Amino acid sequence: MRISALVFGVGSLCGLSCAAAQTPSIGAAVPWTTYEAEQSTTSGTVVGADYIGQTAAREASGRRHVLLANQGDFLEFTAKHDAQGIVVRYSIPESPGDFTLSFSINGRRAGAFRLTAKLSHLYGPYPFTNEPAAGSPRNFWDEARLLVGSIHAGDIVRLEKTAADTAAEYLIDFVDLEPVPAPLTMPIGALSVIDFGATADDLADDRGAFLAAIRAAKEQKKAVWIPPGKFLIGGAIDVAELTIQGAGVWHTTLEGVDDYTPANRIALNGVGSNVHLSDFSIVGKLDYRNDSEPNDAIGGSFGTHSTLRNLWIEHTKAAMWVVNSDGLLIENCRFRNTLADGINLCVGMRNTIVRNCTARNTGDDCFAIWPATYVKPDFASGNNRFENCTAQLPFLAQGFSIYGGEGNSVVGCEAIDIPYGCGLFASTTFQTESGFQGVTTYRRARVIRAGDREGAIGTVANRIDITRLRFEDIEVIDSPNDAIRFMSVSGGAIRESTLARIRIQNAGTAGAGYGIVSADDAVGSIALSDITVQNAKSGSFRNVSSRFVVSMGDGTKALRESGLDVGPSDTPNR
Repeated sequence: MRISALVFGVGSLCGLSCAAAQTPSIGAAVPWTTYEAEQSTTSGTVVGADYIGQTAAREASGRRHVLLANQGDFLEFTAKHDAQGIVVRYSIPESPGDFTLSFSINGRRAGAFRLTAKLSHLYGPYPFTNEPAAGSPRNFWDEARLLVGSIHAGDIVRLEKTAADTAAEYLIDFVDLEPVPAPLTMPIGALSVIDFGATADDLADDRGAFLAAIRAAKEQKKAVWIPPGKFLIGGAIDVAELTIQGAGVWHTTLEGVDDYTPANRIALNGVGSNVHLSDFSIVGKLDYRNDSEPNDAIGGSFGTHSTLRNLWIEHTKAAMWVVNSDGLLIENCRFRNTLADGINLCVGMRNTIVRNCTARNTGDDCFAIWPATYVKPDFASGNNRFENCTAQLPFLAQGFSIYGGEGNSVVGCEAIDIPYGCGLFASTTFQTESGFQGVTTYRRARVIRAGDREGAIGTVANRIDITRLRFEDIEVIDSPNDAIRFMSVSGGAIRESTLARIRIQNAGTAGAGYGIVSADDAVGSIALSDITVQNAKSGSFRNVSSRFVVSMGDGTKALRESGLDVGPSDTPNR
């Protein structure tokens, strides 16, 4: 196959607004509108941008936030749409207590957020500690949400540090306003957990009532209904051949108990097929990471013919860590403020679609496919797809990662503000049953302000080769360092792989970075076609590995004629 000449500096990238207009199906379609703090009217201090430190600004949206340090400091903005739900992304200093932050609508006090530092702030090397003396801070941010009645388009929403708000300071990243539908009603014939002893909004553990409702529902072949309210759940619940539905993610919440020891942690674990979970939130209370302990909000095997829809998950280890499922559909879910992955399709996952989901402030990959080997697979791992999902603001690792399997894909997705890892990542760093097989595709994606040392798009061939990668129709915008980087470890090679129709703009916003880099340890080959690079700080292309071959159609002469800046010692290979 002939590879057309690589083109740098020809044509144009019109930026985010144009990109969004041309590709409206990239990323998740979400019901909320985000108001960035640094774009609001404020008497506080705008902090950032930061692309290199271990600071709250580096982990903030747009790498900037607002500091409210003094009594009377505020930020305010005008609501663009009607809303009933409000979420604030905040950070307060380490402290054992809880605090408030006041907000008003059109000058009238509307309530206060209850904020805590108990579930944020980690230190030291992975898997981190809660001890500030370990240094290297991260995980600065958390979120609080409230149902506030009605906010109308044109209303002025203000957050303010009043005399009643006694945290030493408040960092605000952004505010989400969301129209909240009325609570869903109980399906005909369903069994309510209330009828089995559960009580909403009290301080008692409702796990026993949930287990009783589940037993009865399975015997009678009926669904389980969870009405509006908060229900405390002290321990895991196994599900199979069962439908559980709540009244909506803003209305029905399953919350962990205060005694959040490993045996008491909230989780719904699949142990069979035909499981359908929808329309509720799961909120844990995990404040440290220990991978030998359980606490994935959704875990286990979902066999065949299962669905996970409209779930909002926070403060567990992983939000979803699922194994041995074929044809699982996961859609319209929110994964936030976890200690590990947003979602990991792990052992024996096949034909799974994860669609229109969002992940932000995860403690590992936002979205991952890892056909691991720690349990026996029931299905051959492969043909899994992340489709129209948005990854944002993990405090470790990547936006979208594939570690092996057959024919997996990331399609129509967006990775935004990935401070320590890649937006799109392919790697054989972790052990898998069979490595990469078939064609692995990353197509029609947008990557914004992503990438540290491994690039906004990164590949690491480690242990075994990576074969037949396809990166197609992708925009890479404002990467702090290199936009695309190829790496190898111990001779692992990248083979039979291509980049096509890639647009790169402003690589190196942290001070240095190339459009495309083949690292000095890179082994293998890559074929490039129709690549546009604009305003890369260090140059468009760099290849210093004698063991990595870059195929560019007409070769060096055509590249230089098209405006490629390869640098004095960086000679592309034919």
